[in-house]
Amino acid sequence: MSSNARTGRHPDRLLMFTTVLLCGAGLVMVTSASVAFSYTQHQSAFYYAERQAAWMAIGFAGLFLLGRVDYRKLRPLAPAGAVAAVLLMLLVLVPHLGVTVNGARRWFDAGPLGTFQPSELGKLAFVFFIAHWVDRNAGNLGDIRKGLAPFAAMLAGVLVLLMLERDLGTSIVIVGIFLSAYWAGGGRFRHMVLLAGGLGLAFVAVTLLEPYRFARLTNFKNPFADPLGAGFQSTQAIYGLGSGGLFGVGIGHSVEKYGWLPEAHTDFIFAIVGEETGLIGTTLVMLGFLFFAVRGYLAALRAPDRFGVCLATGITTWIAFEALMNMATVTNTLPIAGVPLPFLRQECY
Repeated sequence: MSSNARTGRHPDRLLMFTTVLLCGAGLVMVTSASVAFSYTQHQSAFYYAERQAAWMAIGFAGLFLLGRVDYRKLRPLAPAGAVAAVLLMLLVLVPHLGVTVNGARRWFDAGPLGTFQPSELGKLAFVFFIAHWVDRNAGNLGDIRKGLAPFAAMLAGVLVLLMLERDLGTSIVIVGIFLSAYWAGGGRFRHMVLLAGGLGLAFVAVTLLEPYRFARLTNFKNPFADPLGAGFQSTQAIYGLGSGGLFGVGIGHSVEKYGWLPEAHTDFIFAIVGEETGLIGTTLVMLGFLFFAVRGYLAALRAPDRFGVCLATGITTWIAFEALMNMATVTNTLPIAGVPLPFLRQECY
């Protein structure tokens, strides 16, 4: 998110170092958390660890290449990127093209690399597009008809697609991305309040109208009321976190990963972090994401133009907000939303 060639500035090494540490911790924890499930499902104890490493290598290659490009040179591609993301999100809904898991159709089969979720690519594409749009329409952001209305329409269009994919968690993250970029670009506070109120009512409606979402909300109040049924995943996550104590039971010594905790190596990997590394490990992970957020928003403040401010703000909010949501759901602070933990768990399997 810097323009080194034109300004002579160096990349934020602290931000890079934090990212590398979180990714390294993710590879270790995915390897540990997935051993049992990987062996029973694929006859290889390192099936998911290998895919984690492959996607991590792809990510670092992309980071290296994009880090050498002035972000402003990518701006002309923002509209095309957003359109491509929307098309992929539509194609995933087509029978026999998209992969259905637990009633949700939001993945493509990526062959040897597992599955690919277009909405994950969409997050990056939409960050670029909304930063581009906000910068171009900065003078109209205070006008409801020319600023707020088209912004709300674009956001609503993306959310409808995600609702068709039955992906409430990604919808909430997308809202955070859009609103943070809008605010950073000069959006009015009263417009933010209006949008937040409308979106809040909409999310309540889709939660109450969908039985499985309503069940999650009901279970959130007291998962121990049905520990072997609707509350099983939440209670097992709490057991895992609690059994880790201060220092954890040790890397590789988790009990929950042996079929007790569903999605132990994916959405609920934070519980395995707590079980194996204890309060010390989970605190370090949280501090890592906090530091990432601080450095990311500082980068936004130092950006030389409005587009850069919105872009850095949107990307930072994406990562930090998604991490916060994941850790909150694992600790039963929020209802389960199916949001991955960035860096520690890859979405593509």
